[in-house]
Amino acid sequence: MSFFGKLFGKKEKETLDEGLQKTKSNFFDKITKAVAGKSTVDEEVLDNLEEALMTADVGVDTTIEIIERIEQRVARDKYVGTGELNRILQEEIEAMLVDSTDNAHKDFSVPKKPYIILVVGVNGVGKTTTIGKLAYNYKKAGNNVILGAADTFRAAAVDQLTIWSERVDVPIVKQAMGSDPASVAFDTVQSAVAKDVDVAIIDTAGRLHNKVHLMEELSKIKRVMKKVIPDAPHEVLLVLDGSTGQNALEQAKQFMQATEVTALAITKLDGTAKGGVVLSITNQLKIPVKFIGVGEKMDDLLIFDKHEFVDTLFSLER
Repeated sequence: MSFFGKLFGKKEKETLDEGLQKTKSNFFDKITKAVAGKSTVDEEVLDNLEEALMTADVGVDTTIEIIERIEQRVARDKYVGTGELNRILQEEIEAMLVDSTDNAHKDFSVPKKPYIILVVGVNGVGKTTTIGKLAYNYKKAGNNVILGAADTFRAAAVDQLTIWSERVDVPIVKQAMGSDPASVAFDTVQSAVAKDVDVAIIDTAGRLHNKVHLMEELSKIKRVMKKVIPDAPHEVLLVLDGSTGQNALEQAKQFMQATEVTALAITKLDGTAKGGVVLSITNQLKIPVKFIGVGEKMDDLLIFDKHEFVDTLFSLER
């Protein structure tokens, strides 16, 4: 049983459904057209289905894998009706997704204290907003939260994170612009220990033009954290903008070359029909999507559950 059944009420379900409406409409309409007038799953239906998946930004490799899985199911189970196709497709897509619930806590509780989350991602993907929403949700779940403004290369980044800290009413550790990011990270972790904080969320600079420098910076941040807490950070969360489609996948690949990413947060899914990129990213990279952003409100950052995500895409309620 999905843990959403316990944690999600009617309001949260509606938030997920509403947030994925553009992707759902795009995805479901194209799949419906792929089988229109057909009674059997033949080569033409599979070609149409392949095109539908591609235009939903599922990506070439993941689309091919899905089509091959369906071909195998049709051959093995002798399904002849297109009426079965939606169910088969739903099952195969869900089976391909890496679910964060398999290897991480299933709500905004924390497995250890202080729980250190290092947040990475390029500028403009909604990184600072995601940190603010994370802080809100962790605090709402009863945790004490502290933020660390280690993106010291942009004054706006520190200012934005400060605004979020005030909005959520959590403390923030920051230094002057141009300060050593690792120093801010060290101070944040040290403060989290001293103040018996449950969760520390640390922002980092979003630069990809010089991956060597980025790698060195993130490595240094991790090293100084470990001086305080040997197994920190406990999570390296990469934030990606879902509205950029396959570009988000390329960003993820580059960040994975620079540092070890343990989980993904995919934002701005409410404003795009390209939500299929979630399937592409998690399947290609084998990294769990832990959070999805489906709106502007603080409650619009949802814990990702592959069953609920796929079920919403295939829901007949339009």
